[in-house]
Amino acid sequence: MPDPELAGAVTSDWQAQGAGDTDVAAAVDFVRERLGGGDEADARALRHAMGTLGILRMLEVGPAAQVAAVLFGSPGRIPLREIQTRFGPEVSRLVESMRKIRRLKEIHRAVEEDETGGQQGQIEVLRRMTMAMSVDIRVVLIRLASRLQTLRQHAADREAPEASISRETLDVLAPLANRLGLWQLKWELEDLSFRFLWPDEYKRLAKQLEERRVEREDFVEAALARLRAELERAGIRAELSGRPKHLFSIHNKMRRKGLSLPEIQDLRGLRVIVAGIDDCYAALGAIHGIWQAIPEEYDDYVSRPKPNGYRSLHTVVVADDGRPLEIQIRTAEMHRFAEYGVAAHWRYKEGRTGASDRHDDEVAWLRQLLAWQRDIGQSLGSGAVLPGDAGQSTIFVLTPQARVIELPIGSTPVDFAYHVHTRLGHRCRGARVDGIMVPLSTRLQNGQTVEIIAAREGGAHDDGPSRDWLNPQLGFVASNRARAKVRQWFNALDTERDIALGRERVEKVLQREGATSLALDEYAARLGYTEASQLFIAVAKDEIGPRLLEAAAHGPLEPPESQRPTPDEEVLNRARASTEGRSRNGVLVVGVGSLMTQLAKCCRPAPPDAIAGFVTRGRGVSVHRADCPTLRSLAEREPERRIETSWSEAATRDAAGRPLLYPVDIEVHAADRSGLLRDISDVLAKQRTNVVAVSTRTRQGHAVMRFTVEVADTGVLDRSLAAIAGIEGIQSARRH
Repeated sequence: MPDPELAGAVTSDWQAQGAGDTDVAAAVDFVRERLGGGDEADARALRHAMGTLGILRMLEVGPAAQVAAVLFGSPGRIPLREIQTRFGPEVSRLVESMRKIRRLKEIHRAVEEDETGGQQGQIEVLRRMTMAMSVDIRVVLIRLASRLQTLRQHAADREAPEASISRETLDVLAPLANRLGLWQLKWELEDLSFRFLWPDEYKRLAKQLEERRVEREDFVEAALARLRAELERAGIRAELSGRPKHLFSIHNKMRRKGLSLPEIQDLRGLRVIVAGIDDCYAALGAIHGIWQAIPEEYDDYVSRPKPNGYRSLHTVVVADDGRPLEIQIRTAEMHRFAEYGVAAHWRYKEGRTGASDRHDDEVAWLRQLLAWQRDIGQSLGSGAVLPGDAGQSTIFVLTPQARVIELPIGSTPVDFAYHVHTRLGHRCRGARVDGIMVPLSTRLQNGQTVEIIAAREGGAHDDGPSRDWLNPQLGFVASNRARAKVRQWFNALDTERDIALGRERVEKVLQREGATSLALDEYAARLGYTEASQLFIAVAKDEIGPRLLEAAAHGPLEPPESQRPTPDEEVLNRARASTEGRSRNGVLVVGVGSLMTQLAKCCRPAPPDAIAGFVTRGRGVSVHRADCPTLRSLAEREPERRIETSWSEAATRDAAGRPLLYPVDIEVHAADRSGLLRDISDVLAKQRTNVVAVSTRTRQGHAVMRFTVEVADTGVLDRSLAAIAGIEGIQSARRH
């Protein structure tokens, strides 16, 4: 049963906050209706929702985000479909994004977890978190508010959360709050995480500070009184206060510099809030007139703001007792941003700027989000999200509409265009990156805004991609997706060209033979094709000669269809009935006397592999290794096409007695290092194994190499693989 006191406290909290917004009030009533009569877990979920709502109201975030914060936490009791129906698509999108983040595994695992796998998992979750939060800045604010409420709730219950929660907060979410300028949230997230992760150190430091609290407060009061009098004398209106030093920042400084608490000299601080920027510098002059400044400790973040938008004057002076005193000077607007960061900035902008300014704000905060991802990726030790690092796998760039696009490292504007839409890729003619025209081979980096200049659809220059894009040396395309789209375009062009050429040849034959009235589909059927287009392609590729075309123009080449098997049945019958014979190249013996055979490229059989054949449509018998997965899949669909095959005596030597060589693929996995490819090539050369093709790829220090080699039999291959396995750093070497 739920705790009635808890449910009552939740209701009182909401009433105290004031349910001024109708939608928020409706969401609260809806959640209370769904969770108010449940068990203890429901009561805690309700309390969490109300606490998160309170934090967002403090940040003055808009009503849609407040409604989403109330609704996202109970997917089992509050389905997304019902949220969309009752509260609209905007709230539904925010809730869906939050639920995606919650479903992700925790970024930080237990210390006992394998370090390498753990880091890779952290980076993957970090990447997915970025994508989920990039949908809307409000998702970030809800995420941070929800985590702060979780920690507050554990503190109130005097019960520590799982260590992974506090660790994630300290290492990932607090830096996110800092990157976005949400210092009020950052400090509380850090102090609460510090309290749960290192309770003994937290208590000891808190006790030491408490012992010196009276002395510190007396000093601050005296300094404030002297500064207030000096500012009044100078005619500067200001709001003065002591600036608290947070426990975790003190702990960090002590650990970083190896100091004890008495040796920390900047525990005391003042804050001066004035009306305008001119008053900031006037107040700075008054302060330096009272106390001696320490020049190297002066920072002007007003004229040179921090990357996250923070603005303030910082100065350190020597106080009356000879010890340092840190003073911050800022305007009320700067202070609002310093406390609430990007949330305050957006709230301030909401009623005062147009669509263009709002778009600039969106791009700015998205770049902060990507910068946070890069920072955290570096701190996790992988470098997986740092532009230009060899270990990076993906980058994030922005469309002009501030939509985040994920691309492989090294991607170009052409890759970007194809990722957005295939037709945009085909029509891509130029690109602007951050407003500057760049070549299409330019490598993109994290956080850049990319605009594609496309040919007008149907215009004179709308002639599709360039064949140069498929040239790897020119560097126009880096992603497999874009490369495949370009190839598809040209394959389709080649097919159209073949159909046109074949049609022209067929029509000439029919005209010459006086058979222009013959339907093309019927003509194709006489030659064993189900469609005329298949016939045209075969003619264009010279698979059918003129004499056969002329003969088919005068009548069926076989008995009427009702009295003869289909072309496929004909092939199968010949395959089953004929005696053992050799293929044209003298390599394979199939149960076919004159049928064309070919070695399958998927498994590349070589003597003495056990083999089997599959009768294809129009390309004879494809010969596979008996254990080939592709053969197994084909045979499951059409078992009647599988036929028995075997190697002939001529399979190993040609007519002159020289060994016949077969192409075979091998795959090598290894820890990447300098000279690895050279060492493998040397071993293959010593084994007298000819290499005809090589492809390699490296990711996060792991190399995968694929070689196509020519061998006379698999015994030679086994010896080569054994020799490769003995090379330093090789993890596996096997036939692909």
